[in-house]
Amino acid sequence: MENQTNNDVPADAPHACPGTSSTLAGRVSACAGCPNQSVCSSGEPRRIDPAIVEIGQRLSSVKNIILVLSGKGGVGKTTVAVLLARALARNPQLRIALLDIDICGPSVPRALGVENEQVHSSGSGWSPVYVTENLCAMSVGFLLTSLEQAVIWKGPRKDNMIKQFLLDVDWGEGELDYLIVDTPPGTSDEHLSVVNYLKNVSSLSGCILVTTPQEISLQDVRKEVSFVKQTNINVLGIVENMSIFKCGKCHKESTIFPRHDGLKQLCETNNYELLSSIPIDPYIAKCCDDGEDLFELHSDSSTAKVYFNLAEKIQAKCQLKKE
Repeated sequence: MENQTNNDVPADAPHACPGTSSTLAGRVSACAGCPNQSVCSSGEPRRIDPAIVEIGQRLSSVKNIILVLSGKGGVGKTTVAVLLARALARNPQLRIALLDIDICGPSVPRALGVENEQVHSSGSGWSPVYVTENLCAMSVGFLLTSLEQAVIWKGPRKDNMIKQFLLDVDWGEGELDYLIVDTPPGTSDEHLSVVNYLKNVSSLSGCILVTTPQEISLQDVRKEVSFVKQTNINVLGIVENMSIFKCGKCHKESTIFPRHDGLKQLCETNNYELLSSIPIDPYIAKCCDDGEDLFELHSDSSTAKVYFNLAEKIQAKCQLKKE
């Protein structure tokens, strides 16, 4: 197979892509199923989607964009994204936004306590739903006619929805300090779309990988690591969720999930930092189910302090990347 260069391979291409300028482009087995196959095999030059340029201009006032990723579903990725956004928003000088691109399973509205709100549009675009004065959110959940409505969409329609979110949401006047993007589990349509549209946005600070301690979760996180390497996404670090169980009454700690050296080896092999180990805390589950603010109700709890520490580390990582 002919050699390829990184700038010759689209972000949504498979690992063994021969490159768009190769004579084999669109014609080898690796091209099967690639969204670019028909264009590559035609011999026509690949056109740059004008939306990519427009999105870069639209998000020019955003200082830091952070993707929250996980290989496995059910590891608490949305919980981490929501509570990280809330922890950052405890600083009244910061403006925070949370974008939910989990198209088929939008949980952000419920976790923030705004699931009955609706999105309004104006001449400047869609207005996000405000949770507090300095924290807002956008989700497909705000666009559904009922809480039970299923989103049964194929890849192209998901892609268009994500493009519209990035293009049409008006995050308000002035600069936005942090845009947290909550993604679905895996490495599929939504991930390829958001990476493709943000690849030229200078404020993309990187991603956080969320896992739980057991090997079955780490196995899928390794796939996520492969994804971020192929798409050249900076990894800010790994968050271990549900590390231990903390009893809400006696406050004793117990190990629920089997623990191995897999997470330590994953961090060491890839030179990633373990940003935080977050316990299973009944306060977290109740606050997310009820849409309440953990840091308002339990600001002195040890779990709240863990999240405050995580928020501080994320801010330091983003600042370091700019220097």
